[in-house]
Amino acid sequence: MKNVLTIAGSDSCGGAGIQADIKTFCALGTYAMSVITAVTAQNTKGVAEIREMDSGIVASQLDCVFSDIRVDAVKIGMVCNTQIIETIAERLKKYNAKNIVLDPVMISTSGYSLLNPEAKDALLKLLFPLATVVTPNLLEAEDIINRKIESPEQMEKAAEDILKLGPAGVVIKGGHLEGDAVDVFYDGDNFEYYKSKRIINKNTHGTGCTVSSAVAANLAKGCDMRKALSGAKEYISTAIAHGISIGAGHGPTNHFYSLYKAAGIETD
Repeated sequence: MKNVLTIAGSDSCGGAGIQADIKTFCALGTYAMSVITAVTAQNTKGVAEIREMDSGIVASQLDCVFSDIRVDAVKIGMVCNTQIIETIAERLKKYNAKNIVLDPVMISTSGYSLLNPEAKDALLKLLFPLATVVTPNLLEAEDIINRKIESPEQMEKAAEDILKLGPAGVVIKGGHLEGDAVDVFYDGDNFEYYKSKRIINKNTHGTGCTVSSAVAANLAKGCDMRKALSGAKEYISTAIAHGISIGAGHGPTNHFYSLYKAAGIETD
């Protein structure tokens, strides 16, 4: 079995962050490990409050995992401040981490800021160059390049600009555009489009976390980048199509739909 590490924030309602990452790793047949960067108080309606971990405990978590267990892939999600980002970058280089999937979480779906403004430069300068692939959605990509993205052609140009920040590959998730859900991948040589029919379902909490975690799990299992991305696209489409209706807001995607279906458990 391959081992995958998530470095991210905790979601108290279990739909995003560390919890979504662990569910995804397990659903895709890998062993899940975690380093918690923050604890959030949130539910299906939004984020109420955040408590950031201090960089010392983040470092200790990373040291404990890497010094004892083989890490086949790393997913990075919510990293709130410059000190945590510096710590993560230093430890990933120290332990020669591989298959690093960076999901640049900046703003929650409900509009809550998840990245301190002064930490943006540190994220771009320290973590982007370490990434095997970065996976921003449209809003995050717009924040990174400081301009609007309104078409697949503009997604291509944005991917080119983001690649200049140092990652080996970029996939921009186009779920916020009209029409089919189109993601654009660029590795410096070629563009690849990953398309799927748009699924009308309000239960999309944790979608970005789930996609990036699926990519990391697939890379850990030895998939090349294109197979890792196509597999993640297929996985998230199924998870969204069968999203779980809990709470008064946006419920989570269904990470274990296939397992539940096989066991005869109704979740739709």
